[in-house]
Amino acid sequence: MERNLYLEDIYPPQLLYAITIRSPIARGYIKMIQVPRMPEDYTFITAKNIPGVNKFYKTKMPILADTQLSYIGEPVALITGPDKIKLEYFAAKCIVIVDEEQPVFNPKKSYSELKREHNIGNVEKAFERDDLIITSSYSTGIQDHWYAEPAGAITWFSDTKNNKISKKRKSGTASLTVKTSTQWPYHVKRAIAGVLSMDEENINVEQTALFLHMDGKLWYPSFIACHAALCTFITKQPVRLILNRKEDFFFSPKRCGSSIDIASVVDKNGKITAAKVDISVNLGAFEVNGNEILDQICIGSSGFYKIDNLKLTARAFCTNLPPQGPFSGFGLSQGAFAVERHVSLIADTLSLDPALWRQENATPTDILPGGFTDILFDNAAKMSDYYRKWSAYELLRQTHKGSLPDAGEMPRGIGMSIGFQGNGLLYNETHTHTVEVTLTKESKLEIKTSIASTEDYSKIWEKIALQNISIEPGMVKIITDNSPDCGPSCSSRNITLITKLVEKCCAAIRKQRFRSPLPITVRRSSKPANKGIDYSCFSKPGCACAVVEVSIDLVECIPKVRGVWLSVDGGKIVSKNRARRSLIRGAVQALGWAFTEYIEYINGALPKNQYDNFSIPSSVEIPPIHIEFLKKEKSDPKGIGELPFTCIPSAFLQAVSQAMDHAFKNIPLKRHDIWNMVQLRGKNDN
Repeated sequence: MERNLYLEDIYPPQLLYAITIRSPIARGYIKMIQVPRMPEDYTFITAKNIPGVNKFYKTKMPILADTQLSYIGEPVALITGPDKIKLEYFAAKCIVIVDEEQPVFNPKKSYSELKREHNIGNVEKAFERDDLIITSSYSTGIQDHWYAEPAGAITWFSDTKNNKISKKRKSGTASLTVKTSTQWPYHVKRAIAGVLSMDEENINVEQTALFLHMDGKLWYPSFIACHAALCTFITKQPVRLILNRKEDFFFSPKRCGSSIDIASVVDKNGKITAAKVDISVNLGAFEVNGNEILDQICIGSSGFYKIDNLKLTARAFCTNLPPQGPFSGFGLSQGAFAVERHVSLIADTLSLDPALWRQENATPTDILPGGFTDILFDNAAKMSDYYRKWSAYELLRQTHKGSLPDAGEMPRGIGMSIGFQGNGLLYNETHTHTVEVTLTKESKLEIKTSIASTEDYSKIWEKIALQNISIEPGMVKIITDNSPDCGPSCSSRNITLITKLVEKCCAAIRKQRFRSPLPITVRRSSKPANKGIDYSCFSKPGCACAVVEVSIDLVECIPKVRGVWLSVDGGKIVSKNRARRSLIRGAVQALGWAFTEYIEYINGALPKNQYDNFSIPSSVEIPPIHIEFLKKEKSDPKGIGELPFTCIPSAFLQAVSQAMDHAFKNIPLKRHDIWNMVQLRGKNDN
């Protein structure tokens, strides 16, 4: 089979289609499933047909629900057949008869399986002092991922001798081929191996185009691939299971929602002397990536500000929503949003410029060394003309205090925020991530890595090879098939950790090149370890300062972004074009999370009208986005792709808050939130 760009382009011979039968309720038990009479070449598959373990890899989530139901849309059965239209007809006739129980959607009424506590100093004693205490609650909503093609997989058994499709699987002579768009091919391989009770060596995962994914294809394609592989295992024929757009929207994991309460003690100089942070995360049914998300939210909530007395409590709750997952930034963005909004609230309460307050109170760390705080802030301020605009908009706010501006005048505001991101995951399970590089007899450099997208990396790694080995241009080849596991493509791992491994391999080859005969093969590996809730969990993280300016249309109640400015410390920028594209995409999605992309589960499901009304910004709606990188050519590359999510939403909300003279604290900001303030100020005028 030749490699195809999209799953939609792949049609192996003897192909069967598959459709998922789903739970109609959020919580309860299956009593029976009524199945219509079907021809012999159509197959109905349930959990009883699973030859291996009915658990998704490293979770408690069943591949197919057997008896207990945990969320609306949970897969309970699969139907396969050669005619897609007839298959859809038979699937519509299937009726899941259930015994329904009372579901739980509110995390506070659910149970918590994951908990974190982090204590510094004596918080209770600090709260007894006669200082200013500022308390508030901040929440972030769910967000859908963008990607070019819905989640899906196509699977078949291949003859290992001639790579032909084999209808009949013979033990030892056929391997399972899996085509899917995934950020982690080895995750797909291990998930299927457990479900089918197969050796991983007999499963070959071939990646299709990934393109923009925003971490939406980190684990969900593995789940769908398990379903397709199970159908192939049962029918012994190629199976194609691709969700349609509506299925993907309604049932795929979203960025998990969070609620963060912060109470802080502020002394007469405006410094935070103590703080209590209480974090709640709704992971939905089953905790997929729960430890990773919860710890990253905790780290994000720590912020850049030294607090001598801190009590942080975090819980991840399981509810009867569909399983939630990571989004670009994992949980860092939720935590960073809360702490950055809180320090803006402190500055507003003290009648101080929030940007100046940050500069004076940001504490040098490994992420933000001494001196770089001022550089980041100064660059962002100069690019955006922040200080002049803030003073002017603050004067207008005070002038129109509690009332609407003159007819035709649009309130304006500007906000600044700072954020950071890591360059990998905190948890690495039990696997070591590896890159293999070979200098062949023909002086070609073959880089074997399982990264999900080779976009730009052939050029980036060719530069590294030229510097270390001095090979001819165009002699670098990236091989992803049958390559060692280099881990998931997320959190800027490819440009930082994997690129560093490639560099180490090239340096090792350089030392051996004229001492050993060709070919020379070198492997280098990494295995990060979780170190707790601390900045040191990340090596060489990137950081950024964002400024967002808005004006408010008081008729439509829509904030219009006039400009976004990002001052970025990304270390050595290997490819500026790629870095800018990544940051611009992230900035657009961060603004979408903050305002335009409003979706919400109602009684455990996304209403149909939300799919119809859901929209992403078009090219004409994207505001001017200005980016400036700090020049640090001698340092290693740092993670930058998720930086917009950790600083833009809070800067946006601060700008809207200044424009409307009201401290908004939750995202996505809704139009009726602005409408309520317009109505209130209109009453004051009357």
